[in-house]
Amino acid sequence: MSYPSAQLGGRPFNHQSSNGAEAEYDRLRDLARQEHGKQQSCAAKSRQAYERGDGAAAHQLSEEGKRHAQMTDQYNKQASEFIFRENNAEGRVASDTIDLHGQFVEEAEQILEQRIRYAQSTGQTHLHVIVGKGNHSPNHIQKIKPRVEEICRELGLSEHTEHNEGRIYIDLTGAPAQMPPNVGYHPQYGGQQQYYDQYSGGGGYSGQGGQPNQNDELEEAVKKNLPKIFKALRSCCVVM
Repeated sequence: MSYPSAQLGGRPFNHQSSNGAEAEYDRLRDLARQEHGKQQSCAAKSRQAYERGDGAAAHQLSEEGKRHAQMTDQYNKQASEFIFRENNAEGRVASDTIDLHGQFVEEAEQILEQRIRYAQSTGQTHLHVIVGKGNHSPNHIQKIKPRVEEICRELGLSEHTEHNEGRIYIDLTGAPAQMPPNVGYHPQYGGQQQYYDQYSGGGGYSGQGGQPNQNDELEEAVKKNLPKIFKALRSCCVVM
C-alpha cells in the first residue's frame, strides 16, 4: 500500500529555492511516506497471518515490514539532511543562527542539541534558532518551538522569543538571555526588520493538501525510530 503524493512542508525553505530543490525535498518525504504505508500494510497482514495460524507467512511479512521501516528512516534522514543543507548554507543565515525549517520535531531536536554542543565547545555565547511561526502547521500550532524551549530547560540554558516570534534566542553561557541591540541584523537582507521578515514563515514539517494525518503518522514513525545520536549530519553542515 502506498500513499498518494502530498504537498509537503508548507514552506520548508527559508529562501527562494529552485523548483528542483523543492521537488527533491518533496520527493524524499513522499518516498518515506510510501515506505511507511507499506510497513503498516505488512504489519497488518502479518497479524492476520499469525491469527490464522500461518507462522511462516507472518514471519516473512514481519521481516518485509522491517525492511520498509528501514527505508522510511533512510528517506526521512535524506530529506532532513537535504533541507538542513539548503537552509543553512553559507550566506543564507548568519554564523550564529541555525534554521530548523522543514524538520520533524525529533529531527530538529537532534540537530539543535548537536549545534548547541558545538557552539559551546567553540566559545560561542549565543545562538539564534529559527523555528517558524507555525503558519503552515495544523491550527497554526508551533511544533518545534516548544521542544526548543524544553531542550533549553533540560540543558540549563536561558532563552526567550525574539521580536519575530518565529525565532528563539538562546544564551549559551548560563546567564539570563539578553539579546544584543543589533540582534537579527544581517547585511545580506538589508537590516534587522527585513531579516526578521525573511524568516517569519512556517517551521517544522507539516502537511497540506488535505492529508495532515499522513504526515502526522510519518512524524510519529520518525519519533519512534530516530536514533538518539543524530549520525546523519556531516560536520560541514553543522559548522557554519
